[in-house]
Amino acid sequence: MGKAPKKKNVADKVRKAKTTTEIKNNPFEVKINRKKFDVLGRKTKHDVGLPGVSRSKAINKRKETLLKEYKQKDKSNKFIDRRFGEYDTKMAPEDKILQRFSLERQRTHDKKDLFNLNEEEELTHYGQSLAEMEKFNDLVDSDGESEEKGLLSAELTASHFGGGGGLLRKKTPGEQEEGGHQRAKSRQELIEELIQKSKQEKRERQVQKEEALELTEKLDQDWKSIQALMAHKTPKAVRDDKQEEKPKLDEYDMMVRELGFEMKAQPSEKMKTPEELAREERERLQKLEADRLRRMMGEVVEDSGKSQSHLSADDLNDGFILDKEDKKTLAYQDGKWNTEEGSDEDDDEDCEEEKSGQEEESEAGDEDEDEEDEEEEDDEEGSSEGEDSHSDLDSEQETEGEEEGEKEQEGDAKPSSSLTAEELKAQQEAAKAELPYTFTAPESYSDLKALLHGHTPDNQSLILARTQKCNHPSLAMGNKLKLLKLFGFLLEYIGELATRNPPELTTVDKFIPQLYALCQMFPQASSKALQTALGDSAHSMEESVEVKGRAAFPGLDMMVYLKVTALLFPTSDFRHPVTTPALLYISQSLTKCPVTTLQHVTSGLVLCCLALEYVSLSNRFLPELINFLSGTLHLAVPDKTSIGYSVVLPFRQSGKYSDLLVLSNPESCQSWSKKTLSLSATQHLELENDLHRDHHRLTCLSTCLDLVKRCCLLYKDLASFTHIFQPIRTLLSKRLPAQTYPALLQELHSEILAAINGAPGTHNPLVFDKKKPIPLKLFTPKIVEVLDYGKKRGNTKEEREKERLKHKYKKEFKGALREIRKDFRFLAQEKLKETMSRDAERKRKVKELFGSLATQEGEWKALKRRKRK
Repeated sequence: MGKAPKKKNVADKVRKAKTTTEIKNNPFEVKINRKKFDVLGRKTKHDVGLPGVSRSKAINKRKETLLKEYKQKDKSNKFIDRRFGEYDTKMAPEDKILQRFSLERQRTHDKKDLFNLNEEEELTHYGQSLAEMEKFNDLVDSDGESEEKGLLSAELTASHFGGGGGLLRKKTPGEQEEGGHQRAKSRQELIEELIQKSKQEKRERQVQKEEALELTEKLDQDWKSIQALMAHKTPKAVRDDKQEEKPKLDEYDMMVRELGFEMKAQPSEKMKTPEELAREERERLQKLEADRLRRMMGEVVEDSGKSQSHLSADDLNDGFILDKEDKKTLAYQDGKWNTEEGSDEDDDEDCEEEKSGQEEESEAGDEDEDEEDEEEEDDEEGSSEGEDSHSDLDSEQETEGEEEGEKEQEGDAKPSSSLTAEELKAQQEAAKAELPYTFTAPESYSDLKALLHGHTPDNQSLILARTQKCNHPSLAMGNKLKLLKLFGFLLEYIGELATRNPPELTTVDKFIPQLYALCQMFPQASSKALQTALGDSAHSMEESVEVKGRAAFPGLDMMVYLKVTALLFPTSDFRHPVTTPALLYISQSLTKCPVTTLQHVTSGLVLCCLALEYVSLSNRFLPELINFLSGTLHLAVPDKTSIGYSVVLPFRQSGKYSDLLVLSNPESCQSWSKKTLSLSATQHLELENDLHRDHHRLTCLSTCLDLVKRCCLLYKDLASFTHIFQPIRTLLSKRLPAQTYPALLQELHSEILAAINGAPGTHNPLVFDKKKPIPLKLFTPKIVEVLDYGKKRGNTKEEREKERLKHKYKKEFKGALREIRKDFRFLAQEKLKETMSRDAERKRKVKELFGSLATQEGEWKALKRRKRK
């Protein structure tokens, strides 16, 4: 048997015939892509190319899409042909016409059949066909109503729509016989009769209303008289039985009752913005200042604010008689209103009568409530007791209100009378001595000093607060710049207060809230001002060290600035634009300033207190602090030989200034009492004799030991705690003569040693991190799956996929750029064609104009020649 021949697909036939047909069309437009070598199994798609055909197809496509969009650019109106098959080039014109005709017939047929009924069904109404009823053969209504029903009588028509003329019509002979001898009434008589009837009916209605009111009042009085007889008190045993028989409430009912008694939410007032609050505060201060100025001029200022009694939410405002005791009598005499007050005796009698009447009513009400409480159950008894308690509160409030009203009347009676000259003079002096309420922001430092000069610290703080409120940035455009200047002036003034002798630290303390308010308002400007102050002092210290080799401790003004920095800015930040330079400045001062006097020791301890305050929250380790404290303790050691620890600068192990804290007389410890270090001692330290010097030395030692104790508590969690405090431990345990010191210092000494000795001294040895051992390299080949050959290779599948996507992206990107360039080239050609067509048209029109002008000129010249002839 032979092998069956393989059937050829249609694709094979097309593939063979494709190139031949295209080549026959125009062989010069064919581009053959030659191959370097043939690869078995590789399919080739682009062996033969037709660049001219593809170019023409692209141009036609752009004409249909891009060119139409370009022509419709900047045009709001568009004409779109929505007829069926208009843009379908595959349909024949006859097919389009037939399809459009069928769609139109279908649309009209649907509209007609929208309300058509089915012809096979016959609709009826009460057994009769609706088709027959539509012929209107029977004019009589199906209900069979009589012809007379619905007609209007002549009399009714005349009386209603005749304008009253029906009343005056002539009667028929039958009516004249019925009327007898009565004559017809005139129109005036009929109108008068109608008026009399309406007045009589109105009078009868009023009488009936008055009788009903009298009967109601009488019934109310009779009911009050028999109400007490109807009330009877049930025995307690019966009430207990009823209470036992009362069913228990379900959880749902209890919850519903609780929700019913809960307070409803009430809307609160709108929160005011800072600008609104500042505006209201300025208006209040301006009003107070205006009142003060009027008092200075001797004018009487009336208090417009009246005390208002408290009104509850349930108040009906029906107690107006009791609220106003000075009620005026209103009368009309001789054509004028007469509002004269009655005599004081009559008013008093009226008030007493009203009070007595009110007390009688309250007593009667209490009796009625007691009787009702006996009749009601326990729940209702609780509610009645609540009402009684509220009534008692109301009575107390009324009595208090009456007493306050009397006091207000007595107080108001005084200003109403004219003040004497002495009282006016005293009022003017008091107004002059009073502090103004409005201030203008100072423009210079001298203006600020003049503004605050001669005032107490509290008044100075109040002046600054009022200045800030009156010059809030939201009130005017230039207020922000004024307050920025005020912060700098205030810092300079604080420094001046600290440098005075004695320093006015109380005033500085009063200024801190105002500085904080300004700092919160302008954080950047305030931080820049403090940075400038700290930077200038640090540069001056560096210059002094370079020139002299040593620097002096900062003054009290810089210490105050450091304290203000800690109060205004956060000290726990890892890096801050103000606190970080301040901490560096403190460290620099503790390192480069030599200690030669007791005043220097005092300044250094103050700086140590500030440094500890800076690092208390962040637990940051500050080696300069520990070194200065250990050096201060070294100054109290009498024997400096073989000390067993090292002394770091600015201290020396031995020398002229190494015994500053050694006591000259040990007996001075008995008369010493603990005191805090005075900040004024950093500037002026005056010690009269050796006893005072020893007392100051003991105060410095007490402060130093207290700081060491606080440092131990702060750094106890550090791994190197024992090594850091080893010199202090050696100094306290072996070198410092603690036995000769007072009991308080001995107690601090023992607590510090206990804290240092109680810290763990063992540490874990340093070891390398445990890692998985790296295996030895083997000669087993590494098998890597290769999917794409050539340059695009990768170690892993993800890398290969990434490379493939990159290649595809580059390819598509290049294709998109190529198409965009072709689009721009096509649009440029179209624009050039439009420009050339416009130019040609313009040239043609210009040529026509020149031609017409030449013709006219020729005709004019010919006419001119004829005239000459």
